[in-house]
Amino acid sequence: MSTAIHHAMSSAKKWGGNPDDYISIHDWFDQSKEHGWNFTHRAILHHTLGITICEQVFGPMWVVKSTGKKIPTRWIGEQHLMEDFGFVPTPADWMKTIKPESWMLLGAKSAKELGLAEVQT
Repeated sequence: MSTAIHHAMSSAKKWGGNPDDYISIHDWFDQSKEHGWNFTHRAILHHTLGITICEQVFGPMWVVKSTGKKIPTRWIGEQHLMEDFGFVPTPADWMKTIKPESWMLLGAKSAKELGLAEVQT
């Protein structure tokens, strides 16, 4: 499994600069490892929505501090995911693999039970 520093080294090789220029973005993608260090942590941010959120956090353009070069933040996220999976998954790619468990529906109420939908007669 690649670590954030390995991804940062790859980014530096691809776009110039040094790994320290990229480590914050790669650490951000891998932050969920702190809550369960196995491949399943990737389901949290390793998809197209994760890349979009990354752009919201870091901005649409990333400035490589040591060179001043600007590159799209999206490219860094896409590179991270491509290195982990060989493609860029969507949230739906992850969700279709979820096995339903009873706790997922425990306490779930229908729109009618919540008074948010009219009862049809």
